[in-house]
Amino acid sequence: MTVTDMFDRVSFMDFEPAAASFREDVLAGLSHPIRRIPCKYLYDAAGAALFERICELPEYYPTRTELAMLRRHGPEIAALAGPEAQVVEFGTGDGRKSRLLLNALERPASYVSIDISRDQLIRAAAALAMDLPQVDITAVCGDYTQQALPLPAVGKRRVGFFPGSTIGNLTPVAATAFLARCAHMLPGGAMLVGVDIPKDVAVVEAAYNDSAGVTAAFSLNLLARVNRELGGTFDLSGFRHHAHFNEDQSKIEIFLISQREQRAAVAGRFFHFRAGERIHIEDSYKLAPATFRNMARAAGFEPTAVWVDPDGLFSLHWLSAPL
Repeated sequence: MTVTDMFDRVSFMDFEPAAASFREDVLAGLSHPIRRIPCKYLYDAAGAALFERICELPEYYPTRTELAMLRRHGPEIAALAGPEAQVVEFGTGDGRKSRLLLNALERPASYVSIDISRDQLIRAAAALAMDLPQVDITAVCGDYTQQALPLPAVGKRRVGFFPGSTIGNLTPVAATAFLARCAHMLPGGAMLVGVDIPKDVAVVEAAYNDSAGVTAAFSLNLLARVNRELGGTFDLSGFRHHAHFNEDQSKIEIFLISQREQRAAVAGRFFHFRAGERIHIEDSYKLAPATFRNMARAAGFEPTAVWVDPDGLFSLHWLSAPL
């Protein structure tokens, strides 16, 4: 199959947020008393490539653990999904997990890949089109955390797929709202969700403070993106990545910390930073299986099967959607 054939086989739907949204969110976040930039903006082309490297790091347990679970429990998942399902993935990444899931299912009819990172989305969808020519593939560029996106109707049953513990990047309120939108998008279908479990603090913190410094580069790329796209003047050497576990709220909190008093321009506006001042860029909640099941019920799903890896690091949840 040629590159042209691959792109001919992938339908593309474009709901990518306007560039103005990035500008508005950054300016609003840096103007807030607690400075912040939404974590969805970490995933431009450079950020997505860095995150792929993070997934291979020895300290970063979620990816390899979830991949092993998908291999181990693939037949059970296939039995629950049934034949000729449509898989809808929220946040595709490099496509490894979706490939495992699709290969496990019985004659999957179609696959819808939704991601905010256009470049990575197109690469992953094209690669899947080459590997799975029998599956109808649609790539949807959009922010699935903010709106219910239109989906093609191909397949007997719609199965949502939300791996990678990405649900933990949302606050509990936002996560419940997102799941409620998913329940509406998957009537009579189901959803498979990967959730990181609370564990030893040292294990969790090491996963977000790797010794090779890749996660730090991933975080600092957010300021580099502001410089590239919004005329920013951030000196990346003046900030450092910091991740720590908030035990009271069971979440990793990630910040960029100003190393000195300094000033940076963004889109023609200037922002002053004190030494030690933080920009909050990401949270990652760690949810016990019972906690997540309660969240899913509140969103309108009926939790059924749950799988936990032998080391108690990660869980996979099968949720049934109402008609």
